Amino acid sequence: MGQKIHPLGLRLGITQNHQSHWFASPNQYAEFLKEDRRIRQCIENYVQDYMRDSANSSYGYSGIARIEIKRDTELIHVEIHTAGFPAILAKNQSRERVRTINSTKNIREKLTTRNQGQELEKLWRYVQENLISQHGKFRMTLSKVINPYKEANIVAEYIARQLENRVAFRRAMKQAIKDAKKNGQVKGIKIQISGRLNGAEIARVEWAREGRVSLQTLRAKIDYCHYPAHTKYGVLGIKVWIFQGDSWSN
Repeated sequence: MGQKIHPLGLRLGITQNHQSHWFASPNQYAEFLKEDRRIRQCIENYVQDYMRDSANSSYGYSGIARIEIKRDTELIHVEIHTAGFPAILAKNQSRERVRTINSTKNIREKLTTRNQGQELEKLWRYVQENLISQHGKFRMTLSKVINPYKEANIVAEYIARQLENRVAFRRAMKQAIKDAKKNGQVKGIKIQISGRLNGAEIARVEWAREGRVSLQTLRAKIDYCHYPAHTKYGVLGIKVWIFQGDSWSN
């Protein structure tokens, strides 16, 4: 029964929170939902391209844990939780960019910053150019993830980059589990990979688990992610469950 429902959706309001914080009328809900998806896709694409071209990362590993979006009456606030992207985190941690559009379509930009830098400004411009918004202001901030080995999205992205660079899937899974147990101090982790593994003609499913992963316990803090890996032989599906501990004791 534990695999018939989404692990995060089952625990919303108990141990999990929404990544989009806003309220909309019925005729605007679909528009805001699509806009949130476009914002996340733009940010992920830009960061992956940046890390792929960077000399510090040979695998194009971005390390984005999650992207939270908060909407006010006239403001969209995007907060990026990341463990990678070191150039931006070092120079632009307190940087904010706000763009105001008045009724006459004249654009007025205001920049407030404590640490000078240009990478976050490029990211802001990239998102703004690929985003059609009805709101007047758009703000972006960065937050550093303290322990990236506890984030399922970061672990899944790491495995995907390994598979795309033709690393054996068993080796990639064992290394990810070892890092999560040793450096992340997680209670349990499960990794599942499906598709044409190692170029086999017949697709199959392989998984590995270490520790306890309580999928049916509501108080268990489970972080889950599904991430695709685009390999030469096709697309592989990667699923990661990380058990971080119980939210309260009996």
